[in-house]
Amino acid sequence: RFATSYTLEGDAHFTAGQLDAAIIAYNEAARVDPTNADVLAQLSRIQTYSTALLVRQTDILARLDEAIESAEKAIEVNPDNSYAHAMYSFALNWKASYISDNREAQALLTKSEQEAVRALQLDNTNTLALAFYAEVLVDQQKWTQAQQTIDQAWQRDPSLMDVHRVHAYVLESLGEYALAIQAYDRAIAITPNLTFLYLRAGAGYRRLAFESPNEEVQRQLYEKSLEYFAQTARINQQLGVQDPTPYLSIARTYSQMGEFFIAIRNVQKTIEFQPDNAVFYGELGVLYHKNRNYETGILAFKCAVRGCTAEESCDGRGGCGPNDTPAEVTGLPLSQSTVYYYDIYASELAALSTPKVSYCSEALAIADIVEASEYISDPNIAADMAVVRTICAFDVGANSGVDTAPTAMP
Repeated sequence: RFATSYTLEGDAHFTAGQLDAAIIAYNEAARVDPTNADVLAQLSRIQTYSTALLVRQTDILARLDEAIESAEKAIEVNPDNSYAHAMYSFALNWKASYISDNREAQALLTKSEQEAVRALQLDNTNTLALAFYAEVLVDQQKWTQAQQTIDQAWQRDPSLMDVHRVHAYVLESLGEYALAIQAYDRAIAITPNLTFLYLRAGAGYRRLAFESPNEEVQRQLYEKSLEYFAQTARINQQLGVQDPTPYLSIARTYSQMGEFFIAIRNVQKTIEFQPDNAVFYGELGVLYHKNRNYETGILAFKCAVRGCTAEESCDGRGGCGPNDTPAEVTGLPLSQSTVYYYDIYASELAALSTPKVSYCSEALAIADIVEASEYISDPNIAADMAVVRTICAFDVGANSGVDTAPTAMP
């Protein structure tokens, strides 16, 4: 088969929303024609977009590194390929958003900006490069320049999904969530099977609902949010894609509505897809906490923070049903995205401790980890750890009457 045959197959898969299949096809195209910079650059673009459907940060970063490598190979093959430099900028920028070290993140953003500028120097009609440049400018907090840049891209070629997606991102950064949703809808009209666009639009409706002072309007906005997430799940079902992401989004909307039981059921659904994914147990633990089911909450948090055996994973998800597969779970290291799990876990362990059944040794061990990290500079987290130590100094736990609800926000 010729490389063109594989790229046509890959493009069809991408349009259909089957990004993993698109990556496989483009990898085959690159194998057949390893000196084709356009093929390698397009592979990088698809690899970067595919991270929007991943949940584990380790998986996301690994895929972004693959995207960066593909773009670097494209530039190595043809240093003057504007499209390759644009895709390199795109992958670097998305990776920067997952890096907690500020210096490293800023270095990636600077490199991303340089690559976007280089792409435009090589071809000043490259609309994708202009759009990705606007995206970098948002992340550098250069709001006005970002708005001007994406407006220019939109005027040049409104037929590109990427342009409308970045336009929506710029509008979100300006707090214009209703306009951002309209931009996502325009992107969806161009590529109706790219589910991450529905997820972003649905999140926009959820944000509008949260900010609405009118209870009836709020309910309508939440329902619109759920419609977008449900549509994502339907598309995945039609495509045979096993993706837990929409159910997690549905759970977060119901949680924001105060409907914790339905939220819990949707997170349990995500665990049916990926029973070894510690993130889902952390999210489940948060919901059990909000629903005041602390005893089951600590079982879920144990899986998320410390890891658990296959048998314990069933306890952590509230029991294994006919669609559940027991699975060993590896705990998540402390990070910006997991510190809330550690915080609540330590707080609940301390609160549930009694003279007869004490969880304080584990609560204090978790507190030690948090206090040795940069996150202890957060006054809310510091206050929570102080409460844990106060309770465990007396080892009385929930019977002490001390309010141990964590104050730190996720």
